[in-house]
Amino acid sequence: MISTKRAVETIHQQQDAPELKPLYMEALTLVERLHRRLLDVIKDEFDRSGRSDVNSIQALLLFNIGDAELTAGELRSRGYYLGSNVSYNLKKLVEMGFIHHQRSRMDRRSVRVSLTESGQEIASIVAGVYDRHMKSIEQVGGIAIDDFQMLNRALQRLDRFWTDQILYRL
Repeated sequence: MISTKRAVETIHQQQDAPELKPLYMEALTLVERLHRRLLDVIKDEFDRSGRSDVNSIQALLLFNIGDAELTAGELRSRGYYLGSNVSYNLKKLVEMGFIHHQRSRMDRRSVRVSLTESGQEIASIVAGVYDRHMKSIEQVGGIAIDDFQMLNRALQRLDRFWTDQILYRL
């Protein structure tokens, strides 16, 4: 009797609540759109300064490397880049002189990368964009610290959910 009562309550709650599918699909669309928009914002910054030597993906990659010395695998896992994109862009950035690369002393199959001075310059341009945004996002964008805390918690839970789907084949 109690389980039937709970089932009926759950059905009524689901009927009263907004349907999940359109909200989930909108969230997926927004996540994709926001990533593309971030790349557009970075591209716009480089266009305004007359820099066409790197694209927005490469600039973001340089920013994410920062002061670290990483492998391509670490960039994939930390920066969520696709494997072929990382390899291609790293090769290009090495050729253009934005990245140093050297074989790892521990594992000769592994290549470690770090930024050259010109790579650090690109990374600092991206950091400058982010700094400008932080100064005005609350006033102009209407997004407060509490909003970001709630958004980040929800995105972390979504990330954990998707990770569990892969790890545990749910």
